[in-house]
Amino acid sequence: MKLAEISIKRPSLVIVLFTLLTLGGLLSYSMMGYELIPKFETNMVTISTVYPGASPSEVETSVTRKIEDAVGSLENVKKVEASSYENLSVVMVVLNAGADVDYALNDAQRKVNAILADLPDDVKAPSLNKFSLDDLPIITMSISSDKLNNKELYDLLDKKIEPIFSRVNGVAQVDLVGGQEREIQVNIDDKKLQGYGLSIGEVQQVILTSNLDFPTGSLKTRVNKSTIRLSGKYKSVEEMSNLVVSNKNGAQVRLSDVATVFDAQKDVEKLARFNQFPTILMQVKKQSDANAVAVSESVQKTIDKVVKDYSAQGINLKIVNDTTTFTLDSANHVIFDLFLAIVLVAIIMLLFLHSVRNAFIVMVSIPASLIAAFIGMYLMGYTLNLMSLLGLSLVVGILVDDAIVVLENIYRHMEMGKSKIRAAYDGAAEIGFTVVAITLVIVVVFLPIAMSTGLVANILAQFCVTVVIATLLSLLASFTIIPWLSSRFGKLQHLTGKNAFEKFILWFEKQLDNFTHWITGLLEWSLRTTFRRVFTVAVTFVVLILSFMLVKFGFIGSEFFPKTDRGQFLVQMELPKDATIEKTNQITLEVEKFLRKDKDVVDLITTVGQQSTGFGGAQATTYQSEVQVNLTDKSERSESTDIKSAKVKRALEEKFTGVEFKTAPIGIMGAENAPIEMVVTAPDNATAVKEATRILNLLKKVPGAVDAELSTDTGNPEVQVNLDRDKMASLGLNLSSVGQAMQTAFNGNTDGKFKAGEYEYDINIRFADNSRKSIEDVKNLIFTNSQGQQIRLSQFADVKMGSGPSLLERRDKSPSVKVKAKAVGRPVGDVANEWANQFMDGKDKPAGVDYIWSGDMENQQEGFGTLGIALLAAIVLVYLVMVSLYDSFVYPFVVLFSIPLAMIGVMLILALTGNSLNIFTMLGMIMLIGLVAKNAILIVDFTNARKAAGVNTHDALIQANHARLRPILMTTIAMIFGMLPIALANGAGAEMNKGLAWVIIGGLTSSLFLTLIIVPIVYSLTESVIRFFYRLFGWNDEKVDYEAEMKADYVHKELSEDGYTPKHLD
Repeated sequence: MKLAEISIKRPSLVIVLFTLLTLGGLLSYSMMGYELIPKFETNMVTISTVYPGASPSEVETSVTRKIEDAVGSLENVKKVEASSYENLSVVMVVLNAGADVDYALNDAQRKVNAILADLPDDVKAPSLNKFSLDDLPIITMSISSDKLNNKELYDLLDKKIEPIFSRVNGVAQVDLVGGQEREIQVNIDDKKLQGYGLSIGEVQQVILTSNLDFPTGSLKTRVNKSTIRLSGKYKSVEEMSNLVVSNKNGAQVRLSDVATVFDAQKDVEKLARFNQFPTILMQVKKQSDANAVAVSESVQKTIDKVVKDYSAQGINLKIVNDTTTFTLDSANHVIFDLFLAIVLVAIIMLLFLHSVRNAFIVMVSIPASLIAAFIGMYLMGYTLNLMSLLGLSLVVGILVDDAIVVLENIYRHMEMGKSKIRAAYDGAAEIGFTVVAITLVIVVVFLPIAMSTGLVANILAQFCVTVVIATLLSLLASFTIIPWLSSRFGKLQHLTGKNAFEKFILWFEKQLDNFTHWITGLLEWSLRTTFRRVFTVAVTFVVLILSFMLVKFGFIGSEFFPKTDRGQFLVQMELPKDATIEKTNQITLEVEKFLRKDKDVVDLITTVGQQSTGFGGAQATTYQSEVQVNLTDKSERSESTDIKSAKVKRALEEKFTGVEFKTAPIGIMGAENAPIEMVVTAPDNATAVKEATRILNLLKKVPGAVDAELSTDTGNPEVQVNLDRDKMASLGLNLSSVGQAMQTAFNGNTDGKFKAGEYEYDINIRFADNSRKSIEDVKNLIFTNSQGQQIRLSQFADVKMGSGPSLLERRDKSPSVKVKAKAVGRPVGDVANEWANQFMDGKDKPAGVDYIWSGDMENQQEGFGTLGIALLAAIVLVYLVMVSLYDSFVYPFVVLFSIPLAMIGVMLILALTGNSLNIFTMLGMIMLIGLVAKNAILIVDFTNARKAAGVNTHDALIQANHARLRPILMTTIAMIFGMLPIALANGAGAEMNKGLAWVIIGGLTSSLFLTLIIVPIVYSLTESVIRFFYRLFGWNDEKVDYEAEMKADYVHKELSEDGYTPKHLD
């Protein structure tokens, strides 16, 4: 043990080393950013394309499929999901873990550009983004102004302020909700048009061709040159009104004769309110690879700047929702738990080590290792998030382990009468190899997760690597700081009970003694006969099987992520499809009033005409609205957000009929809209819908499943116009002129622009509101043919009401439909599995239909798969470390036997505390492998040492139990107390860590009792079995002393001249 020797001889080296590590750690800490969870968003590229006026089926055939084909050949694609809405196509390309998003984005852009010519002419250019449309905005601001009216405020925001926020580093998109853009409206009266014998196409042509600037050349003399510019653009609304649109037979018809021209705002599509007051909301979404806290800080600096720069306009910007406050709260809570854990561990040390001096020697290794660990975290590019901070708090109990084992051994040597310096050296040297082994066991357990890829690895790797770094540093501290401090300040203290503290310690020691004798008595009883040994192991095995039955019988559920209570949920409303924005708004106002009455509600953020989930703010849907409800802190209310939102939904459904309500709690991953999600793909849409409806009905019968629905809606009311082409041709009309005239009349034409100051606004030419109310207005639309005859649409077309889909979906180029639901009162995995068991066997499955899990279940399957493999890999690695420690392939099995013993406690405590099997509780189990194996190693190691000294197996086991009980008890209790603050925490984000902490507490408690008895029994059984085989095959079980053999004496023989062949001497 060179390290111990150097640190005793030259402590200045130790001081310098740890000073450097501490300074480096503090510097690294100050440079690390905050995050809620390590960045793990699935990398994706979203391509959205607007095709004005097109139905979903038209969008799918003309746009979606072409884009899908174009991006189908990208590298590293996991899946392609495409959705076609009214006027909009969205293609989401989800990439594999580890794929380069920026490269994929450029590649997709190139491929989309190559097919632009194949898309219909009216299609707007596709926009590509690297964020998911399901991402919730990280910051929502409410904006008002004391001095500007609505139109001016929107103009200022749209043209000046929004671009400032879009330029902030890491911002992907800024959406304005509420408020409308300025627009010049030309509302044409169809009756007057007929009176003057004009068609809408003629009027449109005149308006557009009269709004041009012409550079018409220049005048030139020998000395100077000036340009001639004909300016024909409209300067005012009056000038437009006076425009002559027809000059037949000398009678002038002006635009004001057939239409009214307004300087107005675009039709209201979306409205926003904050706490029932109308406002304009600005929603900031981040890029998928940006750090939310950093973006939030930059946005807040920008807000201050904007408010200062636009103080003349009286702009007020108020942040109404910032998701990152939760992040910082969570981080602070974990840091608090960390300090609490350190204090508790210090108290335990004091009890076991009898003096403040000894407790201090051990406790020094905690800050030394923790602070230095930040260096490793910073170099790995980690942030301070729930995972890495949780790693640090959990590691507190592990950090003192090595120090305790080394210190205990040094004191054992001092008891033998050695000086403190000699004891420090001998004690550290003697136990060095064992300490390295128990540390390695903990380290190797985490390696498989740290090395794997995928969603789970991204979330948990930071936790694992943080624990590994801190544990290795504590190993360094226990071989440097502990021997150095013991050699200078070590002192045996014999308690006399002279004060209250010593009296308490003596009482504690007495209890500890009683416990040790009780455990030893139990062990001696069990070891006495072979029957008792086998019986004890058998009983334990039965208990183990029973504890796993808890999962089978539904006492322990499974889910991907534990539910977190952020105190926010969404109330989403959907009215019948033909509802106008005014109708939707009226109902939403009443819902807000109803929600306001609840004493737990703090803020209401309302958007009418859009919902944040699905395709986000990409497009207005007048029949939908959403209220985000922010509740008081969970310590001040009696119900969790989950239960609250379910109750609110029920109350709203009773009060408002004809409105479909959904509530979605907002968790760590955004709105938990539908954790249960199954994609049904089929050769054609009809089959997909039919099959999805069948399994939807099965899902509705599963207890715990609520809000079960299909992703596609039918029943979008539409007027279907079927042309008779022969009649149309005989009347002298063609399809393109008919289509364009209809588009202008009912959708408007915004090709013309009105210039005002430095900006241009749309000129929207269309029928006035009262000319586009009923199906009769469509039938009576007038067209003029080349002979000047007026023809009605109903003369050559059949016009009738019908309904069509409002959304068509595809998954990997096949038509698909999603079946979605939420789980309330039961873990997601349980509900999903019970449902899937009813149809996954495929008995009633039509040909060509496939079922694919999506959402939480897809993650859960991937995640549990990864963790299952990591669990096995951890056990194999622990075994290999122990083979190298014991130079035997059999004894490590004895140690491995302690692992299932911990699982008894794990299952029991999960069932008792109501936690489910999720990625965190599974991580706890992996962590336990290392912690529990460590206790068994201490016992087996000591037994082997005693046997080598010539003691028989039975006595060696009893002595090992006696001698090693104290360090085992100490490290286990330290670890359990280190976990308690986390297990009992109630702060922001605590729900995630609770399960993990409980698993470790349960596992350590059960293994503490069982390891001390079962491991020695299994050891003696193994020994008996080995002896039996040696006798059976007549082997010699005497060990070869290789060290002696390597230096054994021999009789020298002469070799011949060639130096090899012996001389044949008789």
